[in-house]
Amino acid sequence: MVELDEEKHWLEHSRQGDHAAFENLIRNYQTMIHSLTYRMTGSLADADDLSQETFIRAFQQLASFRGDSKFSSWLCRVAVNACLNWRQRERRRAEVHEQWAGDNFSSPVPEEGGELLDENARNVQAALNRLPAKQRAAIILTVYEEMNHAEAARALGCSEATVSWRVFAARTKLKRWLKPADRGMPGR
Repeated sequence: MVELDEEKHWLEHSRQGDHAAFENLIRNYQTMIHSLTYRMTGSLADADDLSQETFIRAFQQLASFRGDSKFSSWLCRVAVNACLNWRQRERRRAEVHEQWAGDNFSSPVPEEGGELLDENARNVQAALNRLPAKQRAAIILTVYEEMNHAEAARALGCSEATVSWRVFAARTKLKRWLKPADRGMPGR
């Protein structure tokens, strides 16, 4: 990670329109944001697009970053909002397709461009995708991005208690959905 003083320098220059300074911020947070968007969408292509959209929005909204929280928390909030908006657009698009195709419409899940994921990873990602978007965001920020509940609350724009509830509800669902079917059977 980058030193705090160096990050402040990059932020200040970015606010003044220095694209090279903002590129330094992108390089520093690119992996974190791509990981977050992938876990929110389950698609590498969508994660690529949403990561790019996150950084474009962040650059456009940089003046609104007051410095009350860490830049990474603010950037995660921008990314989560981009993902939530994407999810709404996808839902509306699917509804339109369903209306046009009628009751026989079925949308096969596309493969990830030859990406080899083991069965457990696919099952976990599928379970994450089943979660309501706000619960998914809370789990991703606290588990995968290793934010504490206060940081996640700032990133999501809600209270710590709300984050705690969302994490609890999400973990309960994930445990139920990911429990092996043969658990508790004799000889297991």
